[in-house]
Amino acid sequence: MLRLEPRALPSSAMAVASPLLALALTALLAAAMFAALGKDPLRGLEVFFIEPLNGRRQITEVLLKATPLIVIALGLAVCYRANVWNIGAEGQFLLGAVAGGGVALWLTTAGVVLPKAVSVPLVLTGGVLGGMAWAAITAGLRDRFNANEILVSLMLVYVAQQLVNWLVFGPWKDPQGFNFPQTRSFHASTWMPLLLERSRLHIGFLIALAAVAAFWFFLFRSFKGYQLTVGGLAPAAARYAGFSSRRALWTALLISGGMAGLAGAMEAAGPLRQLTPHVSTGLGFTAIIVVFVGRLHPVGIVLAGLLLSTMLIGGELGQSRLGLPNALTGVFQGLLLVLLLACDTLITQRVRWVGLRTGRTTGS
Repeated sequence: MLRLEPRALPSSAMAVASPLLALALTALLAAAMFAALGKDPLRGLEVFFIEPLNGRRQITEVLLKATPLIVIALGLAVCYRANVWNIGAEGQFLLGAVAGGGVALWLTTAGVVLPKAVSVPLVLTGGVLGGMAWAAITAGLRDRFNANEILVSLMLVYVAQQLVNWLVFGPWKDPQGFNFPQTRSFHASTWMPLLLERSRLHIGFLIALAAVAAFWFFLFRSFKGYQLTVGGLAPAAARYAGFSSRRALWTALLISGGMAGLAGAMEAAGPLRQLTPHVSTGLGFTAIIVVFVGRLHPVGIVLAGLLLSTMLIGGELGQSRLGLPNALTGVFQGLLLVLLLACDTLITQRVRWVGLRTGRTTGS
């Protein structure tokens, strides 16, 4: 029989191999699901994991989809390292889209034409402030009333979505939009500048890469990042050292909310160029998976963001080319996270084969 036994020391090899093992198991289960749905498993895996990278246009779409995932996940990594469980990045993303889109819409309707070097930073700043303001609600309730930040941040997602719906169905609705729930298209001066011709990839991708470098320095080379990490790993030691848990709470949530809001503003002023009820397709929730697959490390988050964006694009291709259900992408994301958590057990535990008759054991 098999049983788990604690390791004397955590396995560094399994820490590296665990995400790869989880991905391989996800692919195997995905192939089984394709077969159960009457589809060719190899063709299904090709559509999900290969075709999104088959060509220049497809690669730019993967990078475009990965941009908000990376940006949101960087902020969440700060929260989770500080042991602050922000589950409401989706709501902060939506408020960032509302605030940044509101700035772009005001510039559009007021007829104020500013250079892109001025209008785009204004839009992005509005998004950051909107996300921070929404996260501040969670921080305030946790700080003042010790409310659970998981429940508060999650419930605020639904409030944020209803706020977006009210705006696009009501006061911000385009009067010439044929009754569709959407705002007017933003003026071109507020659009995110494109990186490549004949693509939708914009400078938000470069902003995401710059943020990766900045967060790596913050987390691993700055005293403030050290305080947050110590507070998350050893709260008692942090209190003994004089680190403020209250300040860590506010810092982590405001950074996380600001990054989610930045991603929302980039999405509204980037590929959409207007505000609609579907400004987010669950990117804030997907970013949670990105954080853990990326091991809460900025570089790992980039790789995980590219993987999850490939799966998202692959899911869209699977619907159009194989007739697969839309929910299958979410199933694969959930499987990847569950299998990763299961494989992570092998970092601190090892599998033992216990002989039923001889009582001898062998480790692996």
